[in-house]
This record gives sequence, C-alpha cells and structure tokens, in this order.
Amino acid sequence: MAVILVLEDDIGLNQTITHAMEKEGYQVFSAYSCKEAENFTENNTFQLAILDVNLPDGDGFQFCKWLKSKKQVPVLFVSARDLEEDVLNGYELGADDYVTKPFSMKILLKKVYVILSRKSQGMDIYDDGFLKVDFGLGIVRQGTNECLLSPTEYRILKKLIENKGKLLTYSILLDSLWDEGVQITDKHTLAVNINRLRKKIETEEHSYISNVYGMGDIWK
Repeated sequence: MAVILVLEDDIGLNQTITHAMEKEGYQVFSAYSCKEAENFTENNTFQLAILDVNLPDGDGFQFCKWLKSKKQVPVLFVSARDLEEDVLNGYELGADDYVTKPFSMKILLKKVYVILSRKSQGMDIYDDGFLKVDFGLGIVRQGTNECLLSPTEYRILKKLIENKGKLLTYSILLDSLWDEGVQITDKHTLAVNINRLRKKIETEEHSYISNVYGMGDIWK
C-alpha cells in the first residue's frame, strides 16, 4: 500500500483529497504546514508527496527542495499559482507533475496512479536518507557504504520493510521465509539472523527493527 503525504493548508481541500486517495486504497498523511510535513518526513517512509505552493509557514517550492535533499520521493504540485514561471519552477525543482486549481479529482487520481506505477516499474527502492535498499539490484547501503547481507538476512529485511509498521509474528515470518526457500524452522535461528541484520544496518541514531517480546518483530 502506497503512503502519500498531502501538504495543503486548505482544510476542506486537504480532506477532500485525502478522502479520495483513501477510497483508492492509499494510506494518507495530511499536513497543513511545512513544519508538520517536515516532522512526518523525518520519521516516515512514503511514496509520493502532493504539495500546495502557498503555505502558512513557507512555500511548497522550498519544501520540495528540502524534501528532495532528504529522499528520492516523487512530487506532484497542486496549486492555484498557474503562471508559466511557477509551473516551470516546479518542474525544475524535480516535480513529476504540476496541477493547477481548480482541478478534476478523477484527473488527479489518474496522475497519482501514473506516477506511482512509473516509480514501481522503474525502481523498487527503500530510501530514508540514511539506509537505502535497492530491491531490484539487491543492494543495501548506509550512505555510500554497502552493507553485505547474507541471502537470509536480505530476505528478512525485505519482508520487514514490505510490512512496515505491522507486527510480523515469529510464525508468520518463518512461514513466509520458508515459502521463499529459506529453511529456518525455529525462533532461535530466526532471532540470530535478525540480530546479525540489525548489527549491519542499524546505528545508535538509526534503529529500524523493534522486537515485541515473545511475539515477533516490527519495522518501525
């Protein structure tokens, strides 16, 4: 399920966009200021940002520039600023599309679908600014340093990221790994592999995997 950040200070429009996205099966975080959006960006992974330009504590162009310095996330501008120079500025900052208000919700939904489809076809990547996992190439990096994972550790990492925020019980994780040809049959061996994985990808400042004692693990 794709997670979308909607940064729009108009409460009614924000709620309308959010409701429409959720009906399509997307998970949405609604932000009404740059500060809210920055806090969300620092602590979460998402697949698309929908940004207004005129905001109470800044503007969407500056936020887009800041966002692109943190994460490789597609950006779709939705703004009443329809001058040619504004639209061109949006694209120059790396936006994937620019929609002027008023707009058709059906068209907006289609544009979101196209952007997300293009992203999933072109690259399958987890990137939070510190840890980057290219599932297409099977490469895991901390910045410029490559993390050398065993095939089992890599499959555990992929399974946890795919289920971000959800508790994967020991039995669910063992069963899913077994289905992929990883023949781990007990919780102790699984725990050993997860601990090895954590030592390779985590630091004191960046913790990803949380263990729920006696139950399983969560990718935070």
